[in-house]
Amino acid sequence: MRTSPGPPLRRALALALTLLAVAAAPPAPAAEAGRVPFAERYRALQHGGLVRAANTSITCRTASATCPGEASNDGTDMFYVDVDRDPNTYNSSRAEVRLPAGARVTYARLYWGGNLRVGEQKPPKDDGRVLIAEPGGDYKELLADTLIGHRVAQGADAYQASADVTELVRASGSGLYTVAQVNAAMGRSAAGAWGGWTLVAAYENPAEPLRHLVLWDGFDTLDPGVTARIRAPLPKGAGGRVGLVAYDGDRGRTGESFTLSTDSRSGGTFTDAANPRTDVLNSTISEPGTAPALRMPSPSNTLGYDSDVFDLGKALRSGGDQLAFRLVSQRDAAWAGALFVAVDARK
Repeated sequence: MRTSPGPPLRRALALALTLLAVAAAPPAPAAEAGRVPFAERYRALQHGGLVRAANTSITCRTASATCPGEASNDGTDMFYVDVDRDPNTYNSSRAEVRLPAGARVTYARLYWGGNLRVGEQKPPKDDGRVLIAEPGGDYKELLADTLIGHRVAQGADAYQASADVTELVRASGSGLYTVAQVNAAMGRSAAGAWGGWTLVAAYENPAEPLRHLVLWDGFDTLDPGVTARIRAPLPKGAGGRVGLVAYDGDRGRTGESFTLSTDSRSGGTFTDAANPRTDVLNSTISEPGTAPALRMPSPSNTLGYDSDVFDLGKALRSGGDQLAFRLVSQRDAAWAGALFVAVDARK
């Protein structure tokens, strides 16, 4: 004969089920906001560094001599990148996380974003969800713990989302990661289509120098600009790298700069072969060195998506106690999503 639990037992079971549901539920995304200043997301002082993997989610619908070439996304007919041959995804791209031997990941975060209003208006309900697959693995649903939306008068509907992926990257290590279903609109408009993703991973490695590792994020327009500051006592001859993530930078439209100052003194301007001094947001995914991390696909023009890493090099003065990075766009309607730096520390 079946018996039913009495009221005290039913109440205890209900409470237990409620606690289990709360524990299993993903964290709720932060409330959307129009403009979010940059804030420190992660900081560590350890022997090690930072690595970055990134790719675009959308490109020209029809390739030609000028597209992607030197084209701008403004007014260009855009369609999705889709490398996985999975009929259940409408966009996907891959990029390599390249960790040095002996490294252990201490923190990793995935950023993604795009324009929801182009030839179509994408609903924002999918902004906070993507699919991610580790090297050799299957897709896993990833829900954002931070989601920022921002509608602007120039005809764009921009957003950025991000999520902690430390456990996944720590367990999976180096290799090609695939990110799919980045919510971005396709088609043609004056504002242009864009979309992409960046994975930033901090690691510790006893064989490497002691470094300050810092990651900032937010979602802010670049007029009047974005500044990120840290107090970081530096040895003479310090070196390091700094990276940025930005949206809707147009190739060929000048008036942008990415600069560093130390101890309230003027420093230097970041520039390299891929990023002209006055057009740093020129739709590139770049990094120092002759053997960059792999991407699939790997167009030189990412049409409105920038994820660039620079060598601090001559921009860094000898010694000092403070660093200030400033990203400004005087003519281009662009947004900054993240900045990250790994710089040698005093022992």
